[in-house]
Formats: sequence, C-alpha cells, structure tokens
Amino acid sequence: MKPAIHDASARQHSGEPFSGLGPNDARRDRLRNQDLAEVDGEIARLVDRSTQELRRAWRTLYHTGPPLGLSRDLIIRGLADKLQQRAHGGPSRALQRRLRILTGEFEKGAGSFDAGGVLKTGASLVRRWRGHTHTVLVGEDGFEYDGQRYRSLTVIAERITGAHWSGPRFFGVNKRARAS
Repeated sequence: MKPAIHDASARQHSGEPFSGLGPNDARRDRLRNQDLAEVDGEIARLVDRSTQELRRAWRTLYHTGPPLGLSRDLIIRGLADKLQQRAHGGPSRALQRRLRILTGEFEKGAGSFDAGGVLKTGASLVRRWRGHTHTVLVGEDGFEYDGQRYRSLTVIAERITGAHWSGPRFFGVNKRARAS
C-alpha cells in the first residue's frame, strides 16, 4: 500500500501552485493552522520552482508583478519573506517608522546613521517657549501635539515658533542629548 501524499507535495509534483500561494490564501493576512515546519518546507521548495512559477506566486502574494530586473534569487527571498510575515507577523509599526526615518536620511545623503537616535514610543518631549510649556507625545507612527498627529517634529516646531526650526534641535533631541 502506498503512503498518503501530503496535499502540498502532491500539488507541487503535479505542477499546481503549492499551499500558501493559492488564490484564497492570498486574501488572508496570516496563514492559519499551518505549523512552522510546513512554512519552512514551502520556503525550501521555492528554489525548485521555475522562474515563471515564482513570478506567478509573487503576483498572488503581492498583488502585483515583481519589479523589473529583479533576479531569481531576490524573487525567492521576497517570497520567503512574505511567507514568513504571513506566518509570524510582519514588522512592528515602530520598526516601520524607524526604517522610514533611515530611508529619508539615506536619500538626503547622510554619511552615517545614529542607531541611538530612536525615540521610544510613549516618551514625552517638553519645551518651554515664550512662557508656554509645549508637550509632544512620541507615538509609533509619529507625534501628537495639541490633540493633533504629526509625522515630523519639525512641523510641530514651526507651528510653535512660527519660523522654520529643526524639530529635533528645537526639542533638544540631538546627538549630544541622545548620548546621555
């Protein structure tokens, strides 16, 4: 008697899409009832797929085709990352915010990145300006001041002073203050 063939394995050998990349699975934010070994197995099987199958899988998971010029290796890595995110959850909002900040610094040509410059979510920044105390609450995806949300400390500093200021400098969040 032949042993039972696992459903994903049977689909793989028949040329059908393997589990986790089917049209119904793409609608879910996370894979359900799928153990870690199965996710690891799917990732390991990515290298055995044809480039055309990898591109179809990319379209299913990302709802768009892979970027032009993306190598086969990077397509596999992108699919593996997406499968892991669906199984384990993606990056936190705080990490996404920090990555956006670093990307902005990189695009502006910053020579180095200060890893210690991350403000903790929930921290309060207090600045006394012309007899008034101004308090800013650091959130996961920006800042809150005077009941409104802002993406930038600089915008808040401009609102307070009426002139262009560096927000981090205005609130004393510079390299010297961060090191202490």
